[in-house]
Amino acid sequence: MSTALIIVDIQNDYFPNGKMELVNPDKVAANAAKVIEWFRQHHKDNIFHVQHIASDPALGFFLPDTEGAEIHETVLPFEHENIIVKNFPNSFLKTGLESKLREKGVTKVVVVGMMTHMCIDATVRAAVDLGFETTLIEDACATRDLSYQDKVVPAEQVHYAFVSALNGMYANVISTENFLQQNN
Repeated sequence: MSTALIIVDIQNDYFPNGKMELVNPDKVAANAAKVIEWFRQHHKDNIFHVQHIASDPALGFFLPDTEGAEIHETVLPFEHENIIVKNFPNSFLKTGLESKLREKGVTKVVVVGMMTHMCIDATVRAAVDLGFETTLIEDACATRDLSYQDKVVPAEQVHYAFVSALNGMYANVISTENFLQQNN
């Protein structure tokens, strides 16, 4: 059994002054960096950075060839690490991620990244649907306030609603600290 890390969309547009700023992206990226460091020590060939590139300029962020679409400096890939470019919320949809994981005999995945309510949710659900045992490091994920009509849902509530929905049936949801303690 092999385990891989999937780092989803920790890109500049989600940080201060980006085109789609999230709540607490620096704290989340720092936690993701701790998980990446653990993987670099224990599973260095099974690190997959996922980078969203907008296929439609109307999206307004992650536009091709922009600084905002670049992977954030906190989690920059090493030269030998895999980079998967995606155009949809689901990191597996029309990408080589699944085939690369299968080539390496991966049966378990650990997911970190951005945005909890969109790409993280879609990627975790897809991973489970594809048969991967999935762990989600909840404090290594970020989102933003959402609104519907006149209702505003604060980012923290959005985040916990989604991780709560994923916990158990879809993923083992844990904190960075608990993941590192359980795996050292």
